[in-house]
Amino acid sequence: MPRALLSVSDKSGLLDFARGLHALGWELLSTGGTAKALREASIPVRDVSDVTHFPEMLDGRVKTLHPAVHGGLLARRDLPEHMAAIAEHGIAPIDLVAVNLYPFSQTAARPGVTPGDVIEQIDIGGPSMLRSAAKNFASVTTVVDPADYAQVLAMVTGTDDQLDARRRLAAKVFEHT
Repeated sequence: MPRALLSVSDKSGLLDFARGLHALGWELLSTGGTAKALREASIPVRDVSDVTHFPEMLDGRVKTLHPAVHGGLLARRDLPEHMAAIAEHGIAPIDLVAVNLYPFSQTAARPGVTPGDVIEQIDIGGPSMLRSAAKNFASVTTVVDPADYAQVLAMVTGTDDQLDARRRLAAKVFEHT
């Protein structure tokens, strides 16, 4: 079963995208507010902490910075030694990551914003997951822009050239991060 990790600050289009993936047989993993939104819409989702066996901590600052996430993203599917290494540690591949980053620039530009508010909009885990997935675009799809959800759903149903599409989506990640 393919697995997608969804962790978004901009929830536009999320529910339709998640429903589409679920209908195609994807397992959905998620964090905090994204998992809550999916559950409220009755979309089955597993908490990332169920995969990492480690709770979110430090007020949500540490959620996805874990080998069970990054090993699942970075393992090259064409290298038996990579697949053996993650299997040895009980890590399953993650095939798609949909992440959009905290609204740092918008927050920083608001009149009267406090330095503490701005600091909390510095995203660490999101860019890390995106860059891990984009580095392995040969096997992992990255989605940084909700406008790409329909294209990605078409791609995973086989109506688009997957490698070329994943390459374009990975390039978009590196423009954002």
